[in-house]
Amino acid sequence: MTKKLISMTEKELSKYDVIKDLIDKKINGTDASKQTRLSVRQVKRLKCSVIKSGVEGLIHKGRGRESNRKINPDIIKKVSILLKEKYYDFGPTFASEKLDEDDKIRIGKETIRTLMTNLGLWKIKPRKTSKIDHTWRPRKDNYGEMQQFDGSYHVWFGKEKYCLLLAVDDATGRITYAKFDINESTIAVFKFWLEYFSKHGLPLSIYLDKFSTYKINHKNAVDNKDMLTQFQRAMRQVGVEPIVANSPEAKGRVERMNETLQDRLVKELRLAGITTVEEANIFLEEYIPKFNAKFAVIPNRRKDLHKKVGETMKEKLPQIFSIHKTRIVNNDYTIRFETQYFQLNRIQTTTVYKKDKIIVEKHLNGEIKLRIRGCYLNYVVLPERPQREIDIKLSALTKQKQGDYKPPFNHPWRKQFLCEKRKKEEEITI
Repeated sequence: MTKKLISMTEKELSKYDVIKDLIDKKINGTDASKQTRLSVRQVKRLKCSVIKSGVEGLIHKGRGRESNRKINPDIIKKVSILLKEKYYDFGPTFASEKLDEDDKIRIGKETIRTLMTNLGLWKIKPRKTSKIDHTWRPRKDNYGEMQQFDGSYHVWFGKEKYCLLLAVDDATGRITYAKFDINESTIAVFKFWLEYFSKHGLPLSIYLDKFSTYKINHKNAVDNKDMLTQFQRAMRQVGVEPIVANSPEAKGRVERMNETLQDRLVKELRLAGITTVEEANIFLEEYIPKFNAKFAVIPNRRKDLHKKVGETMKEKLPQIFSIHKTRIVNNDYTIRFETQYFQLNRIQTTTVYKKDKIIVEKHLNGEIKLRIRGCYLNYVVLPERPQREIDIKLSALTKQKQGDYKPPFNHPWRKQFLCEKRKKEEEITI
């Protein structure tokens, strides 16, 4: 007669000793419950099982059997092919979502992780430990109270790098607006926020980094608060407070969002066959609402603190969000700006003197306007550099053109000169 070999763990053996003492009435159910750290009800079940089946009653009935939830090998084979051909650059979580969404195959992300690891498509990364401890800052209470803004350079589609300008609401974690552009220049950022204002209104503040578009990083700018970038000047004019972060972790929500989009959005753009900036921006209009529905959170308060853009402000926005430069009126009433010369007309909306400071506005559509004391000046663009003239007879540019009027001989203005002439003649005769 062959003996049956039963394999048990140390934990199961210790339970068997306790249940055996319980059966022999050396201890009661409460004591057995404390020793096994199980409920009294579970101890009674184990007692009945041991009385009926002996020591095998403590072994789990599923040991050595296939799981009832085992995935069909045909599905595993199909998923492996899809991972190799279609989702080769996806992460396990995102691949699991896309398999459920596009291919109607529902399979857990950890199973996908195991499959991708076995196929060599995924490498398990060790958890990073931060060397610097950063204090956690709670979210803002209301939507529109603070927008975290950043530009992310990456190969989003095609083979060239483009910049994704991204605004994330601090209270909800929603992507409020996103746009692809060539770079993070002042003009690109101005266009972004003008479109944002027309869509949402004016946020209370914008949290951003120390990029040269947003902040003058020269050491002298610390003591001189009047040294502002074009972005700071424009935002202060519309009543939005720009806040500069001292570290990437300070505006971690938008930084983390960029990492997520560099993983997910790149794959979505590839699957959609996007190759141009125009197509990518159209794709974002449909993608952002789906993304927000999945990842946005509920704010502490349900108020929207965006300020409405009034009609007066709308008229001033093109002027405010233009490049402002100060120039001096030359002696020949010309102004130089970006290798071009502008000749002021003789008749102007206000009086202009030599050496006056003129504000040159370069609008986003390329139009150049000259402004002084709130009035725009009339000018002509010169085809070439004018000849240098130290001084001209015209003392100032005024509203009216000087006429040919000459006062008559008996005009009071002429009497003073006649009196002086007669006095000189009398002195000579004497």
